[in-house]
Amino acid sequence: MPRKNILDKRLIFVTGKGGVGKSTVAAALGVAAAREGKRAIVCEVAQQERMSRFFERQGVGYHETEISPNLFAFSIDPQRALEEYLLMQIRVKPVYDLMFKNRVFTYFAAATPGLRELVTIGKVWELAQLDRRVKRGAKYDVVIVDAPATGHGLGILRTPRTFSDIARVGPIKRQADLINEFVTDPELTSICAVAWPEEMPVNETLDLQRNLKSELGLRLDRVFMNGMYPELFGDDEARLLTERAEQDAAGNGNGALPRGALRAAISEYRRAKAQREQLERLRKGVRKSVVELPFLFRPQLDMSAVEDLAGTVEEGL
Repeated sequence: MPRKNILDKRLIFVTGKGGVGKSTVAAALGVAAAREGKRAIVCEVAQQERMSRFFERQGVGYHETEISPNLFAFSIDPQRALEEYLLMQIRVKPVYDLMFKNRVFTYFAAATPGLRELVTIGKVWELAQLDRRVKRGAKYDVVIVDAPATGHGLGILRTPRTFSDIARVGPIKRQADLINEFVTDPELTSICAVAWPEEMPVNETLDLQRNLKSELGLRLDRVFMNGMYPELFGDDEARLLTERAEQDAAGNGNGALPRGALRAAISEYRRAKAQREQLERLRKGVRKSVVELPFLFRPQLDMSAVEDLAGTVEEGL
């Protein structure tokens, strides 16, 4: 049975170890969705504003901002999300104002474990609804979440179930159940991991897969191996380069190739080979194909770089 294109899902959750390029992959997925004619939005948590930098825009903030045709960005502020949710529940502005001016309530909200995570995933869920609860809220074909690093990202996915178990009855339980049903439905939500071709990021991706299965009964939908170097030299060529370097070091070379070039070529071969070993280890661990993404040799990651990466991402969807 062919794999379903993840861009046909309502929600795509992108996580991975910090520093592996998950924000870049989330942006590339957004570009790929927009190219397919879908109305897409990329959500950032913790007000990172990376999408603004990629697409050379001013800070997006807590606004659904169009950053390119059919592609929008949104930065989730948990405090704003909480205020928005409570205003929808209370509906009486004076009562709402009185509550938020109450210092006891403010302290309680700040001290409640997991509340920031709950309102964050709740806002993601709201954006993904075809019948938005926010007045004049636009409808999106797909919502892509640039989620926190692996451990925190898993915690956000786990939060609705935790609050549902704690609340047991009432509006919080009903809301938490709705969110949990949505984010754990593989027909609606795709969980994607981004790895880097080194030991620790691969280990963390494999741990994520195990924890998703044991804690939420979920599987990774797609795995992206980011930052792959091109294979410029084969084994035979590398052997010849090594022999030549040894001869040169012994004073038997003819000096046609500078030592620096030889060392660089050998180093490039070893780096690419080590990456391929990690790629193979990841493939065996996740037991599925892995989408390979190239290392972008750019002084900075901008809109042009993201659009180039989107082309490779599309091939793996």
